Amino acid sequence: MAFDYKKEYKEFYLPKAEPSIIDVPEMNFIAIRGAGDPNEEDGEYKTAVGLLYGIAYTIKMSKKTDHRIKGYFDYTVPPLEGFWYQEGIQGVDYSRKQDFRWISVIRLPDFVSEEEFRWAVREAETKKKQDFSKVEFMTRKEGLCVQCMHTGPYDDEPATVQKMHDYAEREGYVPDFSDTRLHHEIYLSDPRRTAAEKLKTVIRHPVRKKEE
Repeated sequence: MAFDYKKEYKEFYLPKAEPSIIDVPEMNFIAIRGAGDPNEEDGEYKTAVGLLYGIAYTIKMSKKTDHRIKGYFDYTVPPLEGFWYQEGIQGVDYSRKQDFRWISVIRLPDFVSEEEFRWAVREAETKKKQDFSKVEFMTRKEGLCVQCMHTGPYDDEPATVQKMHDYAEREGYVPDFSDTRLHHEIYLSDPRRTAAEKLKTVIRHPVRKKEE
């Protein structure tokens, strides 16, 4: 049976509907950076997601090629994730989607080194006849965060975010956004196949202990 990150690491991918504090370790990702409204048809965001999956499945299906990745095991491609920010504010303002800056990512298994990532880019470019030069290997350690499962439309996320911040404050934490600590979403549902009211999204915000 293929290794499923969502099932094996439930603390990161399947939190409860009530907020909790979590310490997120270092992880490696396939990443691509961009800007603008993610809802634009044929826009930059949707193109970026296609490129991410192109690399993700090239790595997963390497087992069917002559290329052997040391330590490879069969796995389910982890869910799409996104780090979101806007200039001049902490977190995000959902009413200004055109001002979004984003880093879209898919987690990489630990056996995928930067060298193997570069192989996957070359292989995808050859097989798919596309330019994958914008895709990068990214390492990120989020550290201390507050997170919660949000169920419903993306535009309803502010209520969940407020609940998270209220909980964190009661527990003695304050927001800790920076250039590398951002509003983070993990998409457990496919919006093309799931009704908006049933969409499940993990929302995660960076926090630190309040100074005594």
